[in-house]
Amino acid sequence: MAEPAFSVCVYCGSRPGENPAFAEAAQAVGTWIGHHGGQLVYGGGRSGLMGTVAEATRQAGGRVVGVIPQALVDKELANRLCDELHIVQTMHERKAMMAERSDAFLALPGGIGTFEELFEVWTWRQLGYHDKPLGLLNVAGYYDALMGFLNHSVASGFMGEWQMGLLHASADTEALLRTLVQSAGPDHAPVPLRDVI
Repeated sequence: MAEPAFSVCVYCGSRPGENPAFAEAAQAVGTWIGHHGGQLVYGGGRSGLMGTVAEATRQAGGRVVGVIPQALVDKELANRLCDELHIVQTMHERKAMMAERSDAFLALPGGIGTFEELFEVWTWRQLGYHDKPLGLLNVAGYYDALMGFLNHSVASGFMGEWQMGLLHASADTEALLRTLVQSAGPDHAPVPLRDVI
């Protein structure tokens, strides 16, 4: 297999969610990555949206890198079909490896783990620990309330507009992925995140 043209880290739920649009979006993301010669970096599970995006990437000819802590191998059903499956000891190791292997980050619908991962890489970006683009795929209005609260935080003086500007939020899967990949470019150095966490 040829060297991937780019690598996108996808954060998403280990559950499918109630709205079929969530799984459809995960399928579309994986298919886009695969069809454009890319690589998916994700949490290594085969359940929920995680499994959907990984299988779609694989079916579309993309490369799949999974990173999962030993404690979650059974709970999240580790995906043995990954091109690379890294079993690590801690969540800190998981997130650092995922960040280092990626050119851009994309959050799909998910729960508390997805929120935590997105906010962490967003924080690292505003602190200058990396300069990789961040995206939020707002499927079926899932993140409407979150975006409203973030804008409330800006209006309340706890965030700046420039911080909001670091996060590309869109309901358009293809346009958002294109923006992230084009913004990433080919010259990102590895992120020294092991020194941060």
